[in-house]
Amino acid sequence: MLKKILLCAENITKSYLSGNAVLEVLNGVNFQIWDREMAVLLGSSGSGKSTLLNILAGIDKPDTGQIFMEEEDITLFTDDQMADKRNREIGFVFQFHHLLGDFTVLENVMMPALIAGTDKGLARKKTLGLLEDVGLAERADHKPGELSGGEAQRVAVARALINDPKLVLADEPTGNLDRANGHKLIGLLTELNEKHGTAFLVATHNMELLNDARRLLLIDGKISEG
Repeated sequence: MLKKILLCAENITKSYLSGNAVLEVLNGVNFQIWDREMAVLLGSSGSGKSTLLNILAGIDKPDTGQIFMEEEDITLFTDDQMADKRNREIGFVFQFHHLLGDFTVLENVMMPALIAGTDKGLARKKTLGLLEDVGLAERADHKPGELSGGEAQRVAVARALINDPKLVLADEPTGNLDRANGHKLIGLLTELNEKHGTAFLVATHNMELLNDARRLLLIDGKISEG
């Protein structure tokens, strides 16, 4: 089967004002993400990892450059168009789980599906299946405050997958976890990549996670293959 390019970034630049100085964060980033692949984006703090992921998700705009997702230039999208694209086709996992404390695990995972207009019964069925996948089916009726850090992050992964996205962007997803739980989470992402065929781009500074990478991208303002 021929590999298909899912996402293509071309000459992405991004700078910020810092006092009277211009801080150049991304300087001509070019790379591709293939359909169904598992890639790790490795870089130290300040290397531009989070900035790049926010741009790929349409949360932020590049100063120059284009991002194509299946040949659509998403840098031209309006905020509403990008929000819809993000809800339906791009999942996001942050360093902190950002679960809503007043809602159960089931409700937290279901929420993006309901926003997308999915039938409530179908959304519930999909949610229970994903919670089974991440090993938390028995926690469906619990609140986030009753979960461990590792469990909460697994719920966040299930939430990112609820709308069957083509791509999941994970920004330091193991950053708040201990070493053992960090490796378990990356192992889980690898399993979900294989089962669901969803592409993953995982940003991290943790060298210990490199054994789990199918493809390694190194970032320091620009990107190179590891």
